[in-house]
Parts: sequence; structure tokens; C-alpha cells
Amino acid sequence: LRRLDCVLEPKKDEIFDLYEDLKGKLDDPTPVILNQVGTTFFNHSKYDLSRLTQDPQNLLLNFDNYLNGYSENVRDLIGNFGLERPVGKLNTRNRLFLLIDKFTEVDLHPDKVNNHQMGQVFEELLRKFSEMSNETSGEHYAPRDMVRLLVSLVFSEDEDELQGEGKVRSIFDPCCGTGGMLTIGKEWVRDNINDKVDFRLLGQELNPQTFSICKSDMMITGENPENIRQGSSLSEDRFQGERFDYMVTNPPFGVSWNSEKDFVQNESENSQGRFSVGTPRVSDGSLLFLQHMISKMEDKGSRIGIVFNGSPLFTGDSGSGESEIRKWIIENDWLECIVSLPDQLFFNTGISTYVWIVSNKKSGKRQGKVQLIDGSSFFKLMKKSLGNKRKEISDEGRGQLLEIFKNFEE
Repeated sequence: LRRLDCVLEPKKDEIFDLYEDLKGKLDDPTPVILNQVGTTFFNHSKYDLSRLTQDPQNLLLNFDNYLNGYSENVRDLIGNFGLERPVGKLNTRNRLFLLIDKFTEVDLHPDKVNNHQMGQVFEELLRKFSEMSNETSGEHYAPRDMVRLLVSLVFSEDEDELQGEGKVRSIFDPCCGTGGMLTIGKEWVRDNINDKVDFRLLGQELNPQTFSICKSDMMITGENPENIRQGSSLSEDRFQGERFDYMVTNPPFGVSWNSEKDFVQNESENSQGRFSVGTPRVSDGSLLFLQHMISKMEDKGSRIGIVFNGSPLFTGDSGSGESEIRKWIIENDWLECIVSLPDQLFFNTGISTYVWIVSNKKSGKRQGKVQLIDGSSFFKLMKKSLGNKRKEISDEGRGQLLEIFKNFEE
């Protein structure tokens, strides 16, 4: 809410006056207001968090007025947080004023705090208050240093193709969390290859709170928020039939897909379905996400970067679902590179992880080959560990790994 306030602050009074003027004349003044103030959302209440603190006696009543003043697209997202109970509880204990007052001291405008930093704040709170639902379900938030390596491996091979004016490309993440991989991918290309590429950022996310954070951040930063959709990518593909130039993701590790078993098995029996070559064991759905992404590769060529634990590499005997999926990927010559990463990179698990780069447009020298890079020693120890994260991939280490990849070294 504070972040939304920071964006609307310069236009607050203009929006209020405009709404008051239009509300009796139009059934829905929303399009006129959005057009006039040039934002994708607004709040027509006379309150924002700062102004709420000026009337402590009526705080709860005014807070409701403030929430209801948001345009419908924001109210839909706020609904996912179920604020009524915690706000009521805070008010009963005389803590609501203190909390709101504290938040007004912080400038969270996206010019000051970018999308990925907001994602890190969210992850740090989850880690600090060890939200067990996330700890146990294999949702391990990808740290920034690892995401930078992943996107550099995905985009660097397309350096020539991304040059020039008027380029429009899509980046998709089927487990997008708070959107960090999408925004870092876009930033990396603009900083390292061509700052004129226009990217469409698209993502799907299952967790309603994380989805809301991602979608509201896209709204705030001028991306198209309708490109962020909620639901399970496996059983509710919200981008059915669409294809993308680039895909990046960090799917949940070792998470059962038992609740979606009927749907996935049913689709696996369809020869045109995403999972027709085979399905992994029910206790780990990681490879299903890669099959989902492969189904969305463009005929003219796409590139995929995905983070896995060891399971997709090693589990499953010959003839098993995992083995059939690996065989299918290798026989189609899509697997370009696997980089083994240092352990202790993630905030809430110490396991070793691997980046797979998959592409249906391999360069000539890469055809018929898979490059394996042992990156497990390319780290520096952190001065202070964050949960299980004791190591980070330094800029220097990332540069060396990228050179080894680009030079196609043994």
C-alpha cells in the first residue's frame, strides 16, 4: 500500500477532485481518470497512509474508506491478503496507528526501490518469520546473484539477434513469484546488450499473495499487469497456445504433483499434450515445468533457463518417466548446457542446484553436443549468512562462467 501511495502522491489531489467532479455524471469514471492522470490505477479517497495519521480517532473507519478508494484492479489484488482480520486486531490493540505511521517514513517509490529489491524484502520477511508453508513446499526463492547468472546464460548467446532498433521480445516465467527473474532478465539485456529492446514480461503464479505482489509491481512500473496471471501452470495453463522468445524459471524443488495427477496423466495420454513423452514420479514435478516450457518454444527458436536440484539429472532408471523425458530432450538436441552451482546459495535450503539451458536454435558449433560446466567453486563466502545462504556468486565468478559458456570450453 505504501508503494502504491508513493507512485500516486504527486497526483493525489488531482485524482480526488476529478472523481468528485465525475461521480454523479458517469456510471464508471475509471477510464476518464486513468486517461487524464496517465496511470494504470488510482485511489479516489481523500486519504493515503500519511493523511490517515492526521485523524487517529477515526483511523479504522478512514482506513476502510482509503482501501475502498482504490480502482477495481487494485482492490482485486488487495483482497488476496485478507487484511480485515489483522487490521482489526491491530486496531483493537492500539497498534494500527503506530504501524501506519512507521510505514509513512519509508520511500518505496519504484525509482528508489526496484521490483527485485521489493521481492527480496518479501523473502527476508518470510525467512525471518519462517513461514513454514513456504519452507516445506519446496518454494526456494532464487537469490539475485544466481538469477543474474541464469539470465546472462540465456541472453548472451542471442547478442547479435538482440541488436538494433524496434526489437520486441517476450520473457515468460511459469512460476514467477514476485517477478524478480522477469525484471532482472529485462535489466540484464538493457545493461549489457541493447537498451532499446522492448520486452513483454509475462508470468503465472500459484500463491495468491505472491501473485498480487508481482501484479501490483507490474502495474506500478508501467508493465502490462494483465500479463501476470494466477493459477497452477501445470493444470491451469493461463497462456494456452501462446509461445515465447525467452523463458526463465525457478520451479519448486521436490514438490509432489499428486493434487494435479488426474489432469497431468490425462494430458500425458494425448499425443499432442505437453506431457506425452512421459511423466516424472509423483513426488517431484520439476521436469513437468520444463516440459510445459518446451511446449511454448517458438518455431523460429526460443531459449530457456531453468534452475533444478539434482533430482531431474539423476532420478529414474532407464525406461522411467524421468529417463524418457531426458532422452526426448537430448535426442531433439535441445539441451545446450548444464552448470552445477555452489551449494548454500539459497536462503532456506543448502542443497546443490543446477542451471539447465535449453534451446531449439542451437548455434552450429553446439549442435549434437551438451556443454557441462562445473561452477561449484565459483563463489565467495558472504560476510554474514542469510538463513542457509552462506555463499554468493560474485560478479567476477559470473563473468568467468559466462566466458567459459560463450567460448564453448570443455
